[in-house]
Amino acid sequence: MALGTAVALLVVAVAVSIPLWLSARSELKDRDAVVAAEKRAEEVASEYAVGASNIDYQNFDQWVRGLKSNVSPVLANKFDATAPQLKEIVLPLKWSSSGVPIAATVRSERSGVYVVNVFLNVTSKSAQIPEGAQTTVTYTVTVDKNLDWKVTDVGGVDSALPAK
Repeated sequence: MALGTAVALLVVAVAVSIPLWLSARSELKDRDAVVAAEKRAEEVASEYAVGASNIDYQNFDQWVRGLKSNVSPVLANKFDATAPQLKEIVLPLKWSSSGVPIAATVRSERSGVYVVNVFLNVTSKSAQIPEGAQTTVTYTVTVDKNLDWKVTDVGGVDSALPAK
């Protein structure tokens, strides 16, 4: 009788443990998928922000092409529309800058659309500051996983700060 009870208890323990183990395994897979997706969003956003911060007034058109790389068609059209105004600023100032990433963090995610804050050290030179200056710059980059990780929006420091 004791052997039968022990076997029955073992069967019950296994029957209860297997679903719990499968559930935990599924939760770990889900968590790993979330972490991997956030990391990918941060990488895409960082790469984009660095490219956007690397300005050379002598290669303005190349810089604009870079701004339109890996972006949604809507955002590319916005850059096409604003490029002439940007050129009127960048060329006379003889603006050049380069950025180095400090950190990136996902601020929010909704249905595969990630809003990422990217922090860069940017060194800039211009006709007004020929010796150069270094600043910390924040880009807020929206990346859409559903559009094959395309950048769909870019903002500056104001959008990275919490609302008052």
